[in-house]
Amino acid sequence: MTVLEHAPAATTATSRPARSPAGGGLVLAVVATVVWSGSFVAARALHDSVPPVQAAFWRWVIALVAVAPFAAGQAWRQRALLRRHFGYIMLAALLGVTVYNTLVNQAGVSTSASNMGMIMAAAPVLIAVFARQRVDGRRAVGLLIALAGVLTLLGKGSPAALLHLDFTIGDLWMLAAAASFAGYSALLRRKPVEIGQLPFLFAAFALGTLLLVPAYAVSLAVQGGFTPSAGTVGPLLYVGVCSSAVAFFAWNKAISLIGPARAGVVYYLQSVCVALLSFAVLGERTGPLQLLCMALILAGVGLGASGRVTARR
Repeated sequence: MTVLEHAPAATTATSRPARSPAGGGLVLAVVATVVWSGSFVAARALHDSVPPVQAAFWRWVIALVAVAPFAAGQAWRQRALLRRHFGYIMLAALLGVTVYNTLVNQAGVSTSASNMGMIMAAAPVLIAVFARQRVDGRRAVGLLIALAGVLTLLGKGSPAALLHLDFTIGDLWMLAAAASFAGYSALLRRKPVEIGQLPFLFAAFALGTLLLVPAYAVSLAVQGGFTPSAGTVGPLLYVGVCSSAVAFFAWNKAISLIGPARAGVVYYLQSVCVALLSFAVLGERTGPLQLLCMALILAGVGLGASGRVTARR
């Protein structure tokens, strides 16, 4: 992680040419998206053994422990900057840490991992709206192709079926989660440049965890705790270390390089990754229609990621 943050922007004349920031940003966005796909499967796997708020709380405790060796010292040195921008960091922590992941866990109680991934396909559109960025024709077409793939998947190949989808309460929780994540991603565009990626991440994780403490206490009192086992500790370690520490760092860095709108197009890949993981891990069915829709999504992402975005005034 420290290598990513402190990597030089350019190389000397005798060294190999540096990769473009856009290329590096797209790679980081893909890494975050692929890793996050596993968190939907983990949330579904934990739905009947760990209460959603408790799963979210321990996820961020684990994430804090994971990033502390790399970030705590830097956060301490930048403590004056972090205090100065406390309101901004608090809002980012609320949207990206406290609310988003708790809603994902809550959704996992009553909807499938595949549905969770497909509903999160609303996030790229919301990110583009919240970030107030114009897009060129190529990216717009790519976004529409990817969205068509997702809608075809939701409608099982029949456009009319979209009018008769039977949404569960878990699907509605996921819609709310998509809005929260989009707000967080758009907010990253305004991150003060003087705050390092790791100190910001550490502060957001810490504040987001503190905001969860009251809800965690209520959950313990009402629902009781859970018994740690291989079936609970494994998924919690995955979402704490991989989906939190690694993926959030990669996503935040990607947005600093390519902006929230272009990173949002890459996020469409999550529908494909979640469907494949759901089939491999949970046994949720993937057929020819799903494969066709995945191809549409991949084509749309490839086209859209090469487009240009400009800020609206």
